[in-house]
Amino acid sequence: MQNDKQSSLCKILGIDYPIIQAGMAGGATTAELVAKVSETGALGTLGAAYMRPVGIRTTIKMIKEQTNRPFAVNLFCTSMKDDFSGMTEVQSVLNTFREKLGVRVDEDNVKTIDDFEEQFQVLMEENVPVISTAFGILSPEKVQIAKSRGVRVITMVTTVREAKIAEQAGADIIVAQGSDAGGHRSTFDIKEHPNGANIGTFSLIPQVVDNVNVPVVAAGGIMDGRGMLAAMALGAQGIQMGTQFLTCKESGIHHLYKAALYQSTEESTVITKSFSGRPARGIKNEFITHFEQSGIPPLPFPSQNTLTADIRKAAAVQNEINFMSLWSGQATRLLKEDKPAEVIIREVLYEMEEVLKTLNKQ
Repeated sequence: MQNDKQSSLCKILGIDYPIIQAGMAGGATTAELVAKVSETGALGTLGAAYMRPVGIRTTIKMIKEQTNRPFAVNLFCTSMKDDFSGMTEVQSVLNTFREKLGVRVDEDNVKTIDDFEEQFQVLMEENVPVISTAFGILSPEKVQIAKSRGVRVITMVTTVREAKIAEQAGADIIVAQGSDAGGHRSTFDIKEHPNGANIGTFSLIPQVVDNVNVPVVAAGGIMDGRGMLAAMALGAQGIQMGTQFLTCKESGIHHLYKAALYQSTEESTVITKSFSGRPARGIKNEFITHFEQSGIPPLPFPSQNTLTADIRKAAAVQNEINFMSLWSGQATRLLKEDKPAEVIIREVLYEMEEVLKTLNKQ
């Protein structure tokens, strides 16, 4: 299906199909995944928020070796200043997990590294065509730098108010994330919305569309052509999928994480701050259950995320699924298990066309 809205979004991004692969931080978005999505004609996105600048540069070069099509890099636009008040209480809970995993506590070296300035500089030096931001907006100075180089800016939002802020700040495209979405959503002010702004995808999309003049992309619980068509009927010009790409062949997640996604249902996920200090949707496991039952509040982001890193890393090495962060959206019964990213994209497009044909016959 082609229409003016699709053509507008695709023209801005230089892509063939109005599908964006979400920039999921933490290793899921391998260079191969990003390149395959872009080479197919959609927009691949490197989730680079937790990567060191040298790693970002290396991965960007690897992507460019595999495709000359446009791709995006996603960064976090939020304060990375640590707040370790309450660390003693939090550590008392986390140490029970460390004991099970045989992890030694090293509180002397706990500090979040803020690489944002260097990360942004790498993106400029490597001529990344699209920057995607979560948790906030780029500063006016950085927007000006990006725009002067012809870089497109995508901002993820969870409310109409955030969408308006993003548009005023110079966003070329807005991704509206509904509460169905997996992982961390892009609520700007967690103090105002402690559990994130939880507006469902299909309530959020038309309201954002009606209040901004830039293309809107729908995200959250969209896994197939039916969801894509529904989102576009509400005014979205494209879709962003994250969870669907987690189980593709090019995904970088742990094999047990993939298995957990396959076994999950729409009832499996919860929104938790236990792993990172910021609300994120993931499959409930022993870590989340035990931490939340303790009654001890997690540290704010990014400090909680930094503090739990050793546990998550050890869990992955030891194949202990109950101590991993298993970010996931709510529509996992619709997963296209272990298929190449290219096949996923083509199936979604085919499904949408088939639904359209059916509707046209009615």
